[in-house]
Amino acid sequence: MRKLAYYVAVTLDGRIAGPGGEYDFFPAGDEQQTAAYQSWTTSLYPETVPTAVRPALGLDRAPNRRFDTVLMGLGSYRPALDAGITSPYAHLRQYVVSSTLAPDTDPAVTVVPSDPLALVRALKREASELDIWLCGGGKLAGALQPEIDELLLKSYPVVAGAGVPLFDGAFDPTAFTVAERTAFPNGVTLTRLIRR
Repeated sequence: MRKLAYYVAVTLDGRIAGPGGEYDFFPAGDEQQTAAYQSWTTSLYPETVPTAVRPALGLDRAPNRRFDTVLMGLGSYRPALDAGITSPYAHLRQYVVSSTLAPDTDPAVTVVPSDPLALVRALKREASELDIWLCGGGKLAGALQPEIDELLLKSYPVVAGAGVPLFDGAFDPTAFTVAERTAFPNGVTLTRLIRR
């Protein structure tokens, strides 16, 4: 069965974005450190790079290695939409969970107005070698927490103080096991955790 993996950047205090949805405060490090980190992550998960950026990174012909589907909340979709990009991950099947987004925003994007759990359960039953990427946000992750099989957390050495939490849902303690952890010179740690 396909897995749902939550791959996201997070601060030391568990925020994935600021109070206004901003994410430009995540520190990158110097150019050399950033290049090494970016090279490593894009080699593992090239499909998580937005379609418009892929050619600049030499990924325009890179096959999807891990995911064939992306699932995001409106807050995660909004930055692309505000930039006039209605299909940010054209190389993936795209779903946006939102009760307010127009269903005809883009023919390549399926708007899901309710019940993201039913959607994920249906997607997991599909015959595919590739998994589903939960791109964000916190409320959607909270709603989908029972179906999240894996966490791929890019932990940045910064405290936000306020903002969108990694999970924003009901109290439901769930144990995960660290499967691997990689630290980078720019201070970022990528940790892969699997549900127990």
